[in-house]
Amino acid sequence: MGLAETAWEIFNRSVADYHIKDDIHAEEDNPYKGLEQILYRKNWIDSVQWHLEDLIRDVNIEPVEALAIKRQIDALNQKRTDLVEKIDDYFLDRFSSVKVLPNARINTETPAWALDRLSILSLKIYHMKQETLRTGAAATHINQCRQKLSVLEEQQADLCKAINELLNDMERGTVMMKVYRQMKMYNDENLNPVLYQNKP
Repeated sequence: MGLAETAWEIFNRSVADYHIKDDIHAEEDNPYKGLEQILYRKNWIDSVQWHLEDLIRDVNIEPVEALAIKRQIDALNQKRTDLVEKIDDYFLDRFSSVKVLPNARINTETPAWALDRLSILSLKIYHMKQETLRTGAAATHINQCRQKLSVLEEQQADLCKAINELLNDMERGTVMMKVYRQMKMYNDENLNPVLYQNKP
């Protein structure tokens, strides 16, 4: 079993654990250590954010509540980015002694950002599966969701394969491990004009 399959198991455990409480305020009970702990925490944040994104789309939501949720989403997004970069730090260390070949390629995304996509995919599959089991839904809706679920499951298999291949290529030096930090500007009080112009 490759690292992608290990991550997939961790993501699915996090999703299942979240839905036992099904509460955006619930604290994670992370059973892992090391990289696995970071992967679980990353998916827990994705799970909370997923449900906040649902809540903010309520057409009857009060503006003050919507703003509070938007700020929660922004804060979680920053935590998510920080964790992804922490995962990339793990891979930078892991591949630090690899001799990169002269003709090595650079991938369009790092292993951690690919794992980020896999984490989100675990939530898409969980929730699409729930739609296929929804009582009272029209048969056409159920069938459409089954078809979408099938595509998502195929995507998951392909993404796991691609992640494992990327890691193997980095291990062999045929792909260079190179990281560009996100440098998000809107959360930084020194880079966002709205924030720094209002500083005392």
